[in-house]
Amino acid sequence: MTSSNLLENLGLKLLTGEIEIVDCTAILGPDTPILQLPPDFAKNTPKVEIHKISEYDQDGPFFAWNWMVLGEHTGTHFDAPHHWITGKDFEDGYTDTLSIQRLIAPVNVIDCSEASNDNPDFLLTSDFVKSWEEANGSINKGEWVLMRTDWDKRAHNQDLFLNANETGPHSPGPTVDCLEYLLSKEIVGWGSQCIGTDAGQAGGMNPPFPAHNLLHKNNCFGLASLANLDKLPPKGAILIAAPLKIERGTGSPIRALALVQK
Repeated sequence: MTSSNLLENLGLKLLTGEIEIVDCTAILGPDTPILQLPPDFAKNTPKVEIHKISEYDQDGPFFAWNWMVLGEHTGTHFDAPHHWITGKDFEDGYTDTLSIQRLIAPVNVIDCSEASNDNPDFLLTSDFVKSWEEANGSINKGEWVLMRTDWDKRAHNQDLFLNANETGPHSPGPTVDCLEYLLSKEIVGWGSQCIGTDAGQAGGMNPPFPAHNLLHKNNCFGLASLANLDKLPPKGAILIAAPLKIERGTGSPIRALALVQK
């Protein structure tokens, strides 16, 4: 089959619904949970604001549009390498310079939902990933890897989503050895359903915040606050995760979409 036939076949399957498009994106609005930095940091990302310019009224009788206030790392979002100090020297590490060829790729979805429900501090290890590969197939070069925790079920309430107390936030994420193993396989990026790509208690790991530290050190990408991963198979889907082309952007809210064969 030629490349044109392949694309034509894909188009037909999309039109007939044989390939389903699953939205892996949370709603972006004033109630979107926002990461809260410790008090010793001067600034936090603001809550999302949506302001009306016009809606078929005296300010614009024929059109409706809004203006917004939001941070780059808000809602379902993309972390570019320049987001973290370990990735600061990559000239292709910004949202306007990265290779878009890497953004659409096969996706591996590792189901940790039961363990995460039992223990909000659940950590995904390399041994867990290797066992998953034995059951589902190898994770390959250039592919996305997502940790399914069903944490998106908490997204209607910021307190539930952040799950913080006097000892800090408590949410599942990867261990250092897990990330080192995945990076040895040359993945394109890692994604989570939590507020960030790291576990809530990842500040105490060595190195701290290993998903940020190690992914961006290796010019890889991060995805956070993903939704509906329970609708994806362990393997076989294609993930589209494209950030806005923000000049020198460190990240961007995205519309994450997965193509799934019915």
